[in-house]
Amino acid sequence: MKLLVTGGAGFIGANFIFHMLDAHPDDEIVCLDALTYAGNLETLEPAADNPNFTFVKADVADREAVYGIFEKEKPDVVVNFAAESHVDRSIEDPGVFLRTNIIGTQVLMDACNKFGISRFHQVGTDEVYGDLPLDRPDLFFTEETPITASSPYSASKASADLLAMAYHRTYGLPVTISRCSNNYGPYQFPEKLIPLMIANALADKELPVYGTGENVRDWLYVEDHCRAIDMILQNGRVGEVYNIGGHNEKNNLQVVKIILEKLGKPESLIRFVTDRKGHDLRYAIDPAKIHAELGWLPETKFEDGIRKTIDWYLDNKPWWENIISGEYRDYYEKMYANR
Repeated sequence: MKLLVTGGAGFIGANFIFHMLDAHPDDEIVCLDALTYAGNLETLEPAADNPNFTFVKADVADREAVYGIFEKEKPDVVVNFAAESHVDRSIEDPGVFLRTNIIGTQVLMDACNKFGISRFHQVGTDEVYGDLPLDRPDLFFTEETPITASSPYSASKASADLLAMAYHRTYGLPVTISRCSNNYGPYQFPEKLIPLMIANALADKELPVYGTGENVRDWLYVEDHCRAIDMILQNGRVGEVYNIGGHNEKNNLQVVKIILEKLGKPESLIRFVTDRKGHDLRYAIDPAKIHAELGWLPETKFEDGIRKTIDWYLDNKPWWENIISGEYRDYYEKMYANR
């Protein structure tokens, strides 16, 4: 089987590629990524020498480029990770999110219809459900929860999900969708909460926490997420949505304090800053459907996952230091300029 993985130079996409090359060594993977600010080709170094791996630089919203890739590579399965995903950036510039997350998804599905595939999997987010109240820990997102997007980012992802289901119904496109909770683990862009706190703590810099840090997230270790998508591709029902949650609810302040404790840094580094506009209060997923149908459950407790994550960032300082300095942007040119 040949998979086209879009957005594969990003955090979750790259980890998914590593998982699939390991779990399915006979499969071929073509990674399509535009290498915008969060796409980092250095992340894919562990896969670079694998004969079953190919990288193509392209924009999912570029119809001519995408059609050319489909015509040349003839993928059997498409897994769409390609997305602008930083909520703060979506508040500052929504247009970029609409182009990549909606138009890009449309272009990919048009290509799937034109050239034929056995599955189009849309990687979504639990943020499309809006949020839950902090004083109702008994409430969880299910696949039947109404879509109530709070930010331009989540609205663009909700739109892509709706479009995917419309293509399934209208054109018979074999679509599946997964909606995950907050991922963490190796190779996460240092703008996100956990890697940002690790980097700042190691540099003895202030750790900015929105509001009072009470916003709750359901933390999912990235390897568990990749395993879930693999299972959906193998045995998931076409036309279905599957929620993927970690059963690891923590508020932001708890997460920051855990990181400081494990790094031996003082809590005096914490600085509360003005809250994000429209900041969702709580995310929590009920993964009963994917467990009942496919047997998936998260395997990584937060205490274990955060320790592994911190150890990875300690052992791979050049990777995230290159991002902070901006040097990671030069890597593609160094690798491909003369090819």
